[in-house]
Amino acid sequence: MADVAVLDVLLHGEPIGTLTNVGGDRTIFAFNDAYIDNPDRPTLGLGFKDEFGTLLTDFRPYQKRVMPFFSNLLPEGHLRSYLAQKAKINEEREFYLLWALGHDLPGAITIRPADGETWPPDLDDGGDDDRNDNYGHRENALRFSLAGVQLKFSAVQEASGGLTIPASGVGGSWIVKLPSREYAGVPENEFSMMRLADLIGMNVPTIDLVDIASIGNIPDGVDKIGEKAFVIKRFDRLDDGTSVHIEDFAQIYGVYAEDKYKNASMRNIAQVLAAEGNDADIIEFIRRLTFNALIGNGDMHLKNWSLIYPDRRNVSLAPAYDFVSTISYIPGDQHALNISRSKAFADFNEDELSHVAAKAALPEKFVLDTARETVALFHQHWRAEKSNLPMSEDMRAAIEAHLKTVPIA
Repeated sequence: MADVAVLDVLLHGEPIGTLTNVGGDRTIFAFNDAYIDNPDRPTLGLGFKDEFGTLLTDFRPYQKRVMPFFSNLLPEGHLRSYLAQKAKINEEREFYLLWALGHDLPGAITIRPADGETWPPDLDDGGDDDRNDNYGHRENALRFSLAGVQLKFSAVQEASGGLTIPASGVGGSWIVKLPSREYAGVPENEFSMMRLADLIGMNVPTIDLVDIASIGNIPDGVDKIGEKAFVIKRFDRLDDGTSVHIEDFAQIYGVYAEDKYKNASMRNIAQVLAAEGNDADIIEFIRRLTFNALIGNGDMHLKNWSLIYPDRRNVSLAPAYDFVSTISYIPGDQHALNISRSKAFADFNEDELSHVAAKAALPEKFVLDTARETVALFHQHWRAEKSNLPMSEDMRAAIEAHLKTVPIA
């Protein structure tokens, strides 16, 4: 095992703390004194402060995993397996995954080894450190991380307007989402739903649906199924390459990605926005909540809601992402999280929204007026655009049938 066991954690390029392997595959996070003592420090995450706004500084060690906030910077599922295999690292050993992938993480966090060592030991099979061979067999590794399950890559836009995936995967300002192995037409589905959300007036990044053949440098070993890829501009990267800090609600609530369907409700998200955000955030939240009920999106879990820190300290609701109609793939699907008392789309009515308003201390009329306006705008744009959007006829029919079962529709 390598002697080096400390990773520096940087926020906006400045060191703020360390992740340390303390032996036995146990890791612990600690803020550095300069960050703790800085009254103007940038915010790392809402979960790092107590109910009085005081910075928390005492954290327990974690076995094999890193603490949930940092674990949620890593991908899940097939993307994690793919990147770990390329880097020759056991995908369960998150400290070493962050070592390898920490150059380009979601938000404004970067993670690097404290002694400057480029690669962690070769731990793919749990074997000993083989440092002399660490470099040659990793020349094709991709050193970035994007949260989520779907196979996706960070890409740069060329002068010609086309997209290319960098050799290391690092530094792109666009996300390329390739077709799903399990479900047909996901890029077309996501583009259609995000386009509708944009027409209704939600905060949607720049999006496109492009030919896979037009994307340069798709890594070896990636199945090139389907013809189209969904691309979306990264809202955590500015045009000049500056990183903007974000965190998702799994990070806020301190839960691992596998628990993203548990431990909180849409009402709880509303409570955070009521305490930390502004009226515009609440309007946007109710719009998205209503819209995703109308399209039958059963996958709006904790990792599909994020906050953004435009001034490095204060939060707003981050732009929309991952809007997909799941009822066309999973008949009878329901909300990923309870709205307030129920997950069923058939229970999404004004009474349920009134319950959210009461529990989150939001003005009921404000919430209901926003939901009603969203429904009206949805029907207007659905009627006008449903035949023009690139979704399949089966998907269109599934949404039409679903709308008849949602009371608020």
